[in-house]
Order: sequence, then structure tokens, then C-alpha cells
Amino acid sequence: QVQLVESGGGLVQPGGSLRLSCSASGIIYSINDMGWYRHQAPGIARELVAVISSGGNENYADSVKGRFAISRHNANNTVYLQMNSLKPEDTAIYYCKAQAFTSGNRYLDAWGQGTPVTVSL
Repeated sequence: QVQLVESGGGLVQPGGSLRLSCSASGIIYSINDMGWYRHQAPGIARELVAVISSGGNENYADSVKGRFAISRHNANNTVYLQMNSLKPEDTAIYYCKAQAFTSGNRYLDAWGQGTPVTVSL
């Protein structure tokens, strides 16, 4: 009912930048929080990177504060993650998540398929 599609991942050198995008589609009446999570390696739990509320309040993991910026375009149900000053430890699969109010008058946590980010020389 709700699909998320990410784009923008890839290979970048340390110190470089990438911008991730995630668009939500389907039966969506509204979206509360939208966020980015990452999974760095097997055996390590997926971690929150950044989240933004429908009103624009932002929260970040300590490890990315000052380097990453999350934003959203509510009319297009799209969320972005601008990643600057990338470090090798930022290498991970990045996943988009949206809390969507959908059919059946219920909230649904929808996830994207993930986009890989590799920071390496």
C-alpha cells in the first residue's frame, strides 16, 4: 500500500558528499516522521541516522551531527539526506522509513529497499 524508493547512493572518497533521496507513493493520507537508518555490517543493529517530523523538527545521531542534513518536501512525500565530509565509517546500506497514515485509518511504518553508500579511496 505504501512504497518507498531510495536513490543517490554510490561510491565516494573520504571527505566527499552524497545526497540521498526517498520518495513515498501509494495510498497515503499523510506522513508523520520520515527518517534515514543505516546497517553497517552483519551482527550490527540497524541504527537511526536522522529523522524529521512533519513539522520540520530534526534529530540526528551523534556520529553524523554537523555533517549530515535531513530535509523533506511534504507535497511530494519525499525526504532527502545530504551527507558531507563522509568518512569510511559511514559506509553502510541506507534505508528510508516513513510513518504513513494509509487506508484503513491506520499508521504504517514503511521501509525502502536500501541504497548502498561506500566511502573509500
